[in-house]
Amino acid sequence: MRNQLLLILIFISAFNFVSYSQRITPEAAKANLIATIDSILQARVDRDEIPGAVIEIKKNNMVICRHAYGYAQKYDYNHHLLTPPEAMSVNTLFDIASLTKVIGTTTSIMLLVDKRLLKVEDPVYKYIKSFDTPVKREITIRHLLTHTAGLYEWYPLYYRASNKEESYKLIGDLPLMFPVGAQRRYSDLGFVLLGEIVEIVSGMPLEKFEKQNIFRPLQMTNTTYNPLKTGSFKSIAATSHGNPYEKRMVYDSTLGFKIKEIDPEKWNGWRTYTLRGEVNDGNAWYANGGISGAAGLFSIVDDLQKLVDMMMNYGKTSKIQFISEKTIKTFLTKDKFNNGLGWMMDTENSFMKNGQSGSFGHSGFTGTSISVIPEYGISEILLINRQNTGLLENGDYYNVSPLRLQLFNAILKYQKQIEGQ
Repeated sequence: MRNQLLLILIFISAFNFVSYSQRITPEAAKANLIATIDSILQARVDRDEIPGAVIEIKKNNMVICRHAYGYAQKYDYNHHLLTPPEAMSVNTLFDIASLTKVIGTTTSIMLLVDKRLLKVEDPVYKYIKSFDTPVKREITIRHLLTHTAGLYEWYPLYYRASNKEESYKLIGDLPLMFPVGAQRRYSDLGFVLLGEIVEIVSGMPLEKFEKQNIFRPLQMTNTTYNPLKTGSFKSIAATSHGNPYEKRMVYDSTLGFKIKEIDPEKWNGWRTYTLRGEVNDGNAWYANGGISGAAGLFSIVDDLQKLVDMMMNYGKTSKIQFISEKTIKTFLTKDKFNNGLGWMMDTENSFMKNGQSGSFGHSGFTGTSISVIPEYGISEILLINRQNTGLLENGDYYNVSPLRLQLFNAILKYQKQIEGQ
């Protein structure tokens, strides 16, 4: 009996020793993560799949990884290699594309909700009279935030509008394409309208409201629309060479965006130069002067991290309760389509696939994305200027979804390592 007990004790001690020896220290896990991130992103740059990238990964109050790769601009309009290409920096300014929807517009709506100046269940017609019709009366601000209002998924506003007032009127006059609330159909137009509502409720232009109420209080000093007008940014990531893909959306019916009343030949204001400091999105640039609730913001990774930190801290900054915890929770509650208000929460998205419950984020067409896992206290901000390499032979831009998934999986692996799993 005594010998059996001794053998059991020896086995348990050996098992514990092996388990302990196999565990990895937080420092080693961090080093592994950084090495993996470096390998993934540098390989894409070396293969000329992306010109460059900036990434920041943070856990709780510690920045784990903050690094720039490749080039802010690699090619000119004729796809000639710049000599030399402009190096990427962690302070390079990016066209964040549809991250505008959450960084600017959704945050603006949250602030107005907090101040009880509007409610997410308010009907849109309360603010925009063209929605006071039998078909559109049931559309609410919630529907716009969740892409369930039944609006066109995309429409080339610039064929029929040349400023924001004309754009607002045009969207208001367009018929619905889908039943209200029946399905999620991602639509820029809904967020253009949310920008209009912010202006109506606040009595201020969208860009002024956001600067005064979001960017200044959060010290996001490098977040703005139309950065070339300030002339103060040393490094700006170049995006596309004109708008070749958007032009294809108008001309190529196989993409599914053909609109019967739009004759592609009736407008020819397409840009014929490399975009750098001008918003890539055609509706934002051609029809809204570079300022829209759907796209238009430029920012740097550190600024974006400040807003993400506020969201992760339930609306708190180091100094104030910037947005109430109640409002944060309202906007980060999943609907029947598994998404929040403004923020995406469906963990089938490549940039947060298989994330823990409560994960949220968003992506942008230029190659930007934000992924947040509140349960782990982890956030990832990834900025890629994928369009500067130009269109591929198939007429599309390089697909960054597999890359986003690889990076997110590396972060999940890091979390498991520090938990000792």
